[in-house]
Amino acid sequence: MLTVGVDIGGTSVRAAVVDPSGRIVAATRAATPHTVAESYDVLATLVDELRSQNDIAAVGLAVAGFVSADRRRVMFAPHLAWRDDEVPGRLADRLGLPVVMDHDVNSAAWAEYRVGAAAGSPVALLVAIGTGIGAGLIVDGAIYRGAFGVAPELGHLVLVPGGRPCPCGKRGCWERYCSGTALAQTAVEGWAAHGVPPPGDLDDDEVTGSVVARAAADGDPVALAAVGELAEWLAAGLALAVDVLDPEMLVIGGGVSASADLFLPAVMDVLPGLVTGAGHRPLPRIAVAHLGDRAGMIGAALLAVDQLDSAELDSAELDPAELDPA
Repeated sequence: MLTVGVDIGGTSVRAAVVDPSGRIVAATRAATPHTVAESYDVLATLVDELRSQNDIAAVGLAVAGFVSADRRRVMFAPHLAWRDDEVPGRLADRLGLPVVMDHDVNSAAWAEYRVGAAAGSPVALLVAIGTGIGAGLIVDGAIYRGAFGVAPELGHLVLVPGGRPCPCGKRGCWERYCSGTALAQTAVEGWAAHGVPPPGDLDDDEVTGSVVARAAADGDPVALAAVGELAEWLAAGLALAVDVLDPEMLVIGGGVSASADLFLPAVMDVLPGLVTGAGHRPLPRIAVAHLGDRAGMIGAALLAVDQLDSAELDSAELDPAELDPA
């Protein structure tokens, strides 16, 4: 059984044919559209391209936005055109295929739970560190979405009251100190304080988290200090998550995880002393995500498989021949 997983992000839409083991068979991509009509056109085009050479049973969507608890509507997505839009239903009507949907980090967490770093864990938390922080929580083999579909929004926990302003409207959110964006801001502030320009004489707005990570790997003292500060904030936020959620497994994903060797050892040294009951309780295992930026597509595709399996089971349970032996 092959399904298509589509990861719909703020800059690109990536789609892949995935088998039930999580292996990608074929893939394609397009730029993120800017209108509702274009959004459906792009999704239909990508799926049609993939199913022209593959027998596709269903489609899964991983959306960077707020998805309703029943997963039938995109309530809001800051970088996408949909507002309270019944995306799976409308796309299913257009494609003639079953379509399921979930938040992109939920989808990534599901992929890591099914075929990645958190395989088989009873309670697994994925913290995806990129432009901001996203999180996905798996509890007893199911995605935890909360009462209204938006949990767990860990990136906007306020760690520094009155701190750096956040696009969400609050100040001092965790992701303003622990993300690729935060890493760049901290390093730029550090270079300015030392009266030196960023590496390569880049303008401040050209500095990204990746630029800082490369500078740190090359031994730049300001970049190393910025990475060290990110590690401190990561440990602080993870300690809160451990106290509240008590996960058995912590998976660090997102683009910043590509540089985990620069900061994760420090996090693992510090974290045990920050949790409640330090020294007298089990601590979660910690690992870097295995599936990288493919996790959203893979997870969405596997959720589509699960939906098909569930529909077949429901159909079998309601079969009159099964209910009436005569």
